[in-house]
Amino acid sequence: MRSLLLEYSQKRPAIRRRLKEFGRLRKAGDKAIFTELCFCLLTPQSKAISCDKAVKTLERSGLLFNGSKSRIGSALRGSARFHNNKAGYIVEARRFFKNGKGLDIKSRLNNKDLFKARDWLVENIKGLGYKEASHFLRNIGLGKGLAILDVHIMRNLKRYGAIGSIPSSISRRTYLYIEDRAQTFSEKAGIPLEELDLLFWSKETGVIFK
Repeated sequence: MRSLLLEYSQKRPAIRRRLKEFGRLRKAGDKAIFTELCFCLLTPQSKAISCDKAVKTLERSGLLFNGSKSRIGSALRGSARFHNNKAGYIVEARRFFKNGKGLDIKSRLNNKDLFKARDWLVENIKGLGYKEASHFLRNIGLGKGLAILDVHIMRNLKRYGAIGSIPSSISRRTYLYIEDRAQTFSEKAGIPLEELDLLFWSKETGVIFK
């Protein structure tokens, strides 16, 4: 624990700068919010930095907002695993959030109860599980109290004794249980949960990303 706290003290300024950037995104337009949603749809079993580059390319080309599944899938080849499936998720999410004038995401998110907002996203957006929905909400400044339980995070939770093992699959019940264990650990360590996520992720990857 001592080494973790030392690393946290060293990385805390950079971590908090990143979280402030996420907070600013919350005030951005719906297109920017949709772009972040698409990034989170791409990340499962894929490298986050490659997915970020891919979604920015899609955004610049206009494919993200107007492209067909086949054209998006072709553009994602080599950047994200299961690129055709994920292209379909993007097109379905775009259709779900479209209104007569464009995209409407922010007004439909319950920012008073983030746990309900996450449940709603998982129920309505194909391709979003609890990890991805938590990731999305955190990245738009709505992640307080939510854990992003990818393998990097769970590996560290196990390393520090917060959980006994890493499950091979995660149901909603299991996710909430591990999230509760992560919250307890964060309180014990004195590191806010959203900061703990970035700290653990940087321990595994060497970068403070998103």
